[in-house]
Amino acid sequence: MKKLIPVLLAGVWCALAGQQTQTPPPTTDSQHRDLNLVTDHPNKPTTTDTAPPTVKSPIHKPSNPSVPRWYALVVGISHYKNLPEKAQLKYSDRDADSVYTVLISKEGGQYPAENVHVLKEEQATYANLKDQLENWLPSVAKPNDNVLIYFAGHGFVVDGHSYLAPYDIDPSNIASTSYPMSRLGDVLTKNIPAKQKVLFADACHSGAIADRAHLDQELLGLANNSLFVLSASKAGEVSFEGPLWGGGHGIFTYYLVKGYEGQADDVHDGIVDPMNLSNYVKYNVAQATADRQHPTSEPQNTSDAGDAVLAYYPGRATASNLPQPKVGTLVIETNMDGVEVTIDGKSVGVVNKANALRLPGLQPGLHTVQGNREGYMPDGPRDQEVYPGQETTVSIRILIAKVRKKAALDHFNHGMELYNKGYEQNYKAAAEEFKAALQIDPTYNQAATFTGRAYRALNDYDTANQYFKQAVEIEPDDMDARISYAGGLLDGGDLDEAIRQLNFVTLHDPNNGTAAYLLSQAFFRKGAYEQAVKAGRDSVRLIPNKAEAHLWLADSLRLYDDGAKTVADLPTAETEYSQYLALSNFASGAGGKFNYYVMPWLIGAGSKKRAAQTDIWKELRAQANFGYCDCEYLLKHYDSAIKYCEGALSYDPQNLYAQYRLGILYSAKFNALNTSASSGPSGLDLLVEARKHFSSVIALNSQVDQANYSRKYIQNIDQVLGQQK
Repeated sequence: MKKLIPVLLAGVWCALAGQQTQTPPPTTDSQHRDLNLVTDHPNKPTTTDTAPPTVKSPIHKPSNPSVPRWYALVVGISHYKNLPEKAQLKYSDRDADSVYTVLISKEGGQYPAENVHVLKEEQATYANLKDQLENWLPSVAKPNDNVLIYFAGHGFVVDGHSYLAPYDIDPSNIASTSYPMSRLGDVLTKNIPAKQKVLFADACHSGAIADRAHLDQELLGLANNSLFVLSASKAGEVSFEGPLWGGGHGIFTYYLVKGYEGQADDVHDGIVDPMNLSNYVKYNVAQATADRQHPTSEPQNTSDAGDAVLAYYPGRATASNLPQPKVGTLVIETNMDGVEVTIDGKSVGVVNKANALRLPGLQPGLHTVQGNREGYMPDGPRDQEVYPGQETTVSIRILIAKVRKKAALDHFNHGMELYNKGYEQNYKAAAEEFKAALQIDPTYNQAATFTGRAYRALNDYDTANQYFKQAVEIEPDDMDARISYAGGLLDGGDLDEAIRQLNFVTLHDPNNGTAAYLLSQAFFRKGAYEQAVKAGRDSVRLIPNKAEAHLWLADSLRLYDDGAKTVADLPTAETEYSQYLALSNFASGAGGKFNYYVMPWLIGAGSKKRAAQTDIWKELRAQANFGYCDCEYLLKHYDSAIKYCEGALSYDPQNLYAQYRLGILYSAKFNALNTSASSGPSGLDLLVEARKHFSSVIALNSQVDQANYSRKYIQNIDQVLGQQK
């Protein structure tokens, strides 16, 4: 596959828009192709007088300013393919989820979500682990960047050598089927050019990572690159996991995340760095396990790596450098299953009546606690004191079912009747009805959600998002509200926050196909095609009759180039485009009218054309036809490509990219016809057609790069046509 020109693609986005049998003593419950100028049409240099004169279009080379970034690989494996049941873990996958969430959080690492790759369970094979460590990270990290690697799962020491265990490890051949620590050291030292590197390992015998006896000395003798290693335990110790830490986590990871959330800021300067994080984790893990597990770190003293800012909380900074008091614990019990608990407005997990939720590692002082269950009035918010070094039980009582006042219900139901009719005047009237319901009942989260949807249909994205956010605040575990909010954030361009909201949904409801579908869009628009493909495949698996799920997967497959393959994904992309075109054909009776008229809040997320919902349908039909055209172009099936690009224009005559691609296609057909010509060129009608499309590009937008290229093509074409007069 030819390498893509990123600036051209930007226009496409906008238009197409270790469990152990031992237990810690304290408890007995103690586990991702864009429009590119081809080289076989008028940008190929001329070598003979008989060939048509050509113009070589300039290749755009994006600048690479030195902007430091964090990249992370997060690995979590609970269930191993070839290990016996007694050797399986329980919580490593949840640990990976928690680390991913805190890294992309505003109050945490603040990593762009596309910069964090996650391998969990069956995805965490030896081949995938090796690919991410030895191909992806070296390809993205620059000398000024920072890299973090987190691993939760099994670790092994065999014949004095230590290994990380991938999902498909063969216990009878550990050395050949697992990832050696020495190789990891080589990769970190020699292959990944980042300035600062951090390695967190929550694995049985992971202490060998920081053990000079088992680790390549290059890890400890770094000169220009710095590596900070924090592992869960000393060599020879085990790493415990259990249900008493946040409902089920590795103890090391539980305190690692707590530290990342700000608890490790022991000098109150708002900064979490490797050293204070290390100190926080070491102390709390040792305390939690009665000195049976001791996290270890290298280097032991402050260095370049130790100075890395892992997380920053300006609101925590104070003038005082008083020592941090001993942390405390809340134990949450409830009278009902499925109660979402928030501490200081942040979800900390779900508690059931038979199993209390234990939350150690909390800063002493007042914290705001609330229990939420959909359909019921919340318990709280209320203040709860956390005492240093003590456990405090909080009893959450979910007692009162939400019963809407008849006046609120009447306004809401009338609003739904208007909303479902579509068209501007009905959306305006519906919004007023929903707001009236919300005024009568401020806890009416569905009224807030549909007020947002009505404003979204009216193109008022800011107001829409205010109501979506209000709905989430009223009912934090209302997944529909969060999905609506994420769709609104996509419309407004806040892709990172959209991903955070959708991540919340997928963690609580892994089978939510709509969240996966929107995640595919968000990652696609960020250019994170690998993650867009993964989310797209999830959405197609979960909601196979959702036309748009196939469309975004198709687009992601078309543009995804992992550097190892060329056109391997294109046939699959074409299959997905075909699925979309079939499912979105109104005449097919496949639910198209429902999708495009009843659910405008979701279908066109990210699109700014909202005058009528039929515009969205035409846009997406044009998008699919253009995508199919581009696949056929890349496969050099020019006649078929022309058919699909013309199909795109039949839905959207102002599709600049289809116009440009048709110009390229007719030029390519002319070149192919005249490749071996020994006399004047033939097929001049092809050039006339190409010129028409290039002229359309300039007329549609004279400022974009495609317009600049089109002018050069037109110059070239006019020269050839002039020679024939």
